[in-house]
Amino acid sequence: MSSNNESIQKTVTVALVLCLVCSVIVSAAAVVLRPAQAVNEQVNMQMNILQAAGLYDPEQSIQEQFEIVTTRLVNLETGEFVEDMDVDRYNQRKAAKDPSMNRVLSGDEDIASIKRQAKIAKVYLIENGDQVDKIILPIHGYGLWSTLYGFMALEGDGNTVAGLGFYEHAETPGLGGEVDNPNWKAQWTGKQVYQDDEVGLRLVKGGADRADKYGVDALAGATLTSRGVDNLVKFWMSDAGFKPFLENMKQGRI
Repeated sequence: MSSNNESIQKTVTVALVLCLVCSVIVSAAAVVLRPAQAVNEQVNMQMNILQAAGLYDPEQSIQEQFEIVTTRLVNLETGEFVEDMDVDRYNQRKAAKDPSMNRVLSGDEDIASIKRQAKIAKVYLIENGDQVDKIILPIHGYGLWSTLYGFMALEGDGNTVAGLGFYEHAETPGLGGEVDNPNWKAQWTGKQVYQDDEVGLRLVKGGADRADKYGVDALAGATLTSRGVDNLVKFWMSDAGFKPFLENMKQGRI
């Protein structure tokens, strides 16, 4: 009996030691790999920004391509640049959860179903001398199953769509997941955002007329995802989103 107890104790001791060793190895690996993971996340985000603007070249280094992009912070209420914050350290998602850095949206204005909005947003500019060639704006909103995160790129006029892409979502493959379809994304290029000072850009159920400057085909069989995309575009291009900033850009006030 004593021999059996000793055997059980040894087995438990060995198991505990192995668990401890494994946990130390995993923790150490996580610490060591964290900087590399942060770099990979940054590079992936840069690639998505370039892709939205139609500028990504897989044959070239992403970091080198991104050198043409200037990252700025914008106060969404005033539409003005924020100069007294570190743009590289600012995390818009975390700010949206921080009561001191967000604003709670009312039911009527929260058409994108995001509940809380960071007061300050990152924007990405591609400049040519004194002129802005492209403006890339972060956008997000709820679809059917998930919050879709992406970028909308505009030409320098602040009205013509240069491209749109989502880098994170969990919509149904083959249905709402068709937001990743290159043919669908290509429809956005050249469309106009504003019609008579209101957001005219929209998804059209049953298909948009090719001559429609504001219409993009809704996703077939994905009514709620299409509605979500339509609403998030309207929200972020409105006064509650980037419209004050775009107006300041157009008028040369910033």
